Amino acid sequence: RWFLMKKYYNGIYTGLYSVLCMQSHIVGHNAVLYNKPFVESFEETPLLVAVLTYMGYGILTLFGYLRDFLRHWKIEKCRVASERDEQKDFVPLYQDFENFYTRNLYMRIRDNWNRPICSVPGAKMDVVERVTHDYNWTFEHTGTVLKNVINMGSYNYLGFAENTGPCADSAAEATVKYGVGVSGTRHEIGNLDKHEELEKLVARFLGVESSMAFGMGFATNSMNIPSLAGKGCLTLSDELNHASLVLGARLSGSTIRVFKHNNMQSLEKLLRDAIVHGQPRTHRPWKKIVILVEGIYSMEGSIVRLPEVIALKKKYKAYLYLDEAHSIGALGPRGRGVVDYFGVDPHDVDIMMGTFTKSFGASGGYIGGKKELIDYLRTHSHSAIYATSMSPPVAQQIITSMKCIMGEDGTTLGQERLRQLSENTTYFRRRLHEMGFIIYGNENSPVVPLMLYMPAKIGAFGREMLKRNIGIVVVGFPATPIIESRARFCVSAAHTKDMLDTALNAISEVGDLLQLKYSRRTRLSDDEEADHLSYLVSYED
Repeated sequence: RWFLMKKYYNGIYTGLYSVLCMQSHIVGHNAVLYNKPFVESFEETPLLVAVLTYMGYGILTLFGYLRDFLRHWKIEKCRVASERDEQKDFVPLYQDFENFYTRNLYMRIRDNWNRPICSVPGAKMDVVERVTHDYNWTFEHTGTVLKNVINMGSYNYLGFAENTGPCADSAAEATVKYGVGVSGTRHEIGNLDKHEELEKLVARFLGVESSMAFGMGFATNSMNIPSLAGKGCLTLSDELNHASLVLGARLSGSTIRVFKHNNMQSLEKLLRDAIVHGQPRTHRPWKKIVILVEGIYSMEGSIVRLPEVIALKKKYKAYLYLDEAHSIGALGPRGRGVVDYFGVDPHDVDIMMGTFTKSFGASGGYIGGKKELIDYLRTHSHSAIYATSMSPPVAQQIITSMKCIMGEDGTTLGQERLRQLSENTTYFRRRLHEMGFIIYGNENSPVVPLMLYMPAKIGAFGREMLKRNIGIVVVGFPATPIIESRARFCVSAAHTKDMLDTALNAISEVGDLLQLKYSRRTRLSDDEEADHLSYLVSYED
């Protein structure tokens, strides 16, 4: 009881401290770094909800051990992978305990993931219906297709995932001219004029000297970070960084230290200690210090405090590696990402990384920066030397969509989509807050996490939403902390207000059904909300 009360009051103090810190960023000594209000919401988990969530996982774990006992004695049929009898004395390839969670918890709600679709993943999509007769171990297609399911899960921020229009037409023309595959690396006979055109366009779009494109977004991080850091280097990584950044840092062989999410005090302490103490044992200075951050964090919906990170990296002479996978095209008045959103100089970011898989409706990734950096990567990056070149129609899709965003296609379609995305994001987040849900992240982030907490509600929420013709993504442990399971919505410029209202009504209905409206914050009246919004608009003007 004492522990629970202590946790409760600590939560209150933490919340008050966060509010004070947020205000200090606007009106305090950091005010000069921000040109607009920086508002993020991470409401504390209600005490009762946290207790019930832990109890839920505890009960599931107990039943998991019971079922494993029954499987061991052949009372329950065992459908999991296991070692053959003749290999029992070998070093096991399959670790039974490590798969306990997958076997006994994930399998219960597995039907919420890997759903096949048979259409373009645009604002609406067609989902193939499937059933299971063995509790989600296997699935069978029924032959029925769920038509016009509103897609609230794809990273289609600007709506370029489409099979009609200029992007689709230009990609089709590129396919006819170049074919689909290149069958070679950029160093061999896989370097097309389209690739060079794309890289010059990306450099202009980012406002940097040079850029380089890669065929896979994940590999852009995991295969290039080892080329930029190594033994004797220090990598400072945000605790919520994407798996590709984590893998790249581990493969580099550098020393890795993790700072608290978006916490500048934690980052500065690590930087100061690194300068003062140097490398372990020898205390020699680090060869280089690299800070790894993301623009928008895809599970939290938060935006990096980029002006403060840049100030710290300049103060301590570190390098900054910025992953703009979710923010490029989705943030900023010109769609140039978090750099454009804060109005900072692109040259203050040493390595600018991003992907083409979200806002551009394509695939692959890029790295931008100084010409010396890109020339070095062309000869040292594993992704450049050993990977097959980007498919020509994919490159053309990126070129056409990027020119549309820049307004170089002779239309205002790009600006209209950027404005529509911003309006949809503001409207969707505001409505969810008004309904009483706990929503994480920045008010301008198109990634909107809605907190579910309890394990049973992960599967129930996904199934109930699909019954109402809404396709969503639900996320739980280990992708999130064990008591912070959530549904993650991705807002798109392709969503109309009617689509958003339909989705919001369904979310509210399911929220009432599953009792998900946990927020304890006082809801503003209509007049107070209007005053608040008008203040923000006037502030931005």
